[in-house]
Amino acid sequence: MTVPPGPRKIFVAALATETNTFSPIVVDRRAFEESLYAPPGQHPATPTLCTAPIPVGRRVCAEKGWELIEGTAAWADPAGLVARGAFETLRDEILGQLQAALPVDAVVLGLHGAMVAQGYLDPEGDFLERVRGIVGPDVLLAAELDPHSHLTARRVAAADVFVVFKEFPHTDFVDRAEDLWRIVVDTLEGRVRPVMSVFDCRMIDVFPTSREPMRGFVDRMMALEMSDPKVLSLSAIHGFMAGDVPEMGAKMIAVTDGDAAYGAALAERLGMELFANRGKHLMPQLDEKAAVAQAMAAKAHPVVIADMWDNPGGGTAGDATVVLKELLAQGAQGVAIGTIWDPMAVQLCFVAGEGAEMPLRFGAKSAPFTGEPMDALVRVVRLNAEAEMRFGESVVPFGRAARIAVLDDQGQETGIEVILNTVRAQSYDPSLFTALGIDPLAQKILVIKSTNHFYAAFQPIAADILYCSAGRPYPNDPTTTPYRHVRADIWPRMADPFGKDS
Repeated sequence: MTVPPGPRKIFVAALATETNTFSPIVVDRRAFEESLYAPPGQHPATPTLCTAPIPVGRRVCAEKGWELIEGTAAWADPAGLVARGAFETLRDEILGQLQAALPVDAVVLGLHGAMVAQGYLDPEGDFLERVRGIVGPDVLLAAELDPHSHLTARRVAAADVFVVFKEFPHTDFVDRAEDLWRIVVDTLEGRVRPVMSVFDCRMIDVFPTSREPMRGFVDRMMALEMSDPKVLSLSAIHGFMAGDVPEMGAKMIAVTDGDAAYGAALAERLGMELFANRGKHLMPQLDEKAAVAQAMAAKAHPVVIADMWDNPGGGTAGDATVVLKELLAQGAQGVAIGTIWDPMAVQLCFVAGEGAEMPLRFGAKSAPFTGEPMDALVRVVRLNAEAEMRFGESVVPFGRAARIAVLDDQGQETGIEVILNTVRAQSYDPSLFTALGIDPLAQKILVIKSTNHFYAAFQPIAADILYCSAGRPYPNDPTTTPYRHVRADIWPRMADPFGKDS
């Protein structure tokens, strides 16, 4: 890759969502607009997870005196398949902007990596191939990815560099965008020649970095990046088990300075280390009865119950009622639940107004295995027409929201309050509760819907964190999930996919 000296011209854009192919919620153009749709030059100063290459690129190019051409940035909160028209129009919008920007020295993209669209099992592969077709073989093509992605051969063939978030929860998306731009700058200024090597770990697992063994694994990756001059970047692709696609699964990426063989050996060594710890990464889980009983027996508060598989960040609706009904059955008090997604119930609350008491049916309307709809007398405590929470340096909207107190048949408060919302978003941060006037520190029990992204923000305030597996809103067991496309020779669908025990 040869770049003439002088100021550089770089194109940057973002197109991202995470697709649970088992979710019934189709993602249309409006879903992107509700989460983030920013035409060229209109991206806010704060990043939104997969769009971090844009604000970081602004700073880097300003410091270098380079020209940054911004394309559209679009992000939709995870759900089901992306409507074909939504994907194609957003893709073609960005490709048209790139075509108009030519010639460029590099293209930098913010992607997720687990998008699946109607008619496209690998939309990011399609997108990257089209970008490569426009800019030709000699222009640097680099992208930042979420680790919960599908690293297909098609994508690796099209791109020069992938840098992936290392942390789960994803607290480092800005840091990894900084790493990506460092490699871009060093490449364009002739100091490095990045090559990617990939190893297929042949496993489906969940890899929280808030606990061992993944915490130590990530620390070792970062230490190698600092100590080995041949290594430009190391990344672990976790995979996304709710994505039924042929190349789903964990993979290791080593980006080295011109030494593909060295990178391949390093990626294999690290990948086999991951494989050796298969089944040991996921946090211990309780069912709803045990989680509620343990939380109620606690002497210190608040106790956080993570309804970990009803996670809108994994594409579910976030409207399950299993934990709520167990809390009521066991007589729990001092409880705040954030959130249950139910746009219709929110609309009814807004019509009734703050202070109104009303019968309300809410929750468990989207899919099987999420419990039954909740029928209760409620009081509308607080309304927020534009509710938001924090996620690191990002601001995450969760739409019009209503805080309701659940009452008993005599109209007395049960001690349980629920936040109902209209824009699906997982529970990232305690500001979710303060946005509706709830002091999270004053609660005995906080119920949130997230697998692990909540951890960084809630751990400092929690007396205890309980991971609760309640119902089956998310396909979390690869041995029983009815995949149609995922290969059979992958752990745990096959005990020994490497054949080392034969």
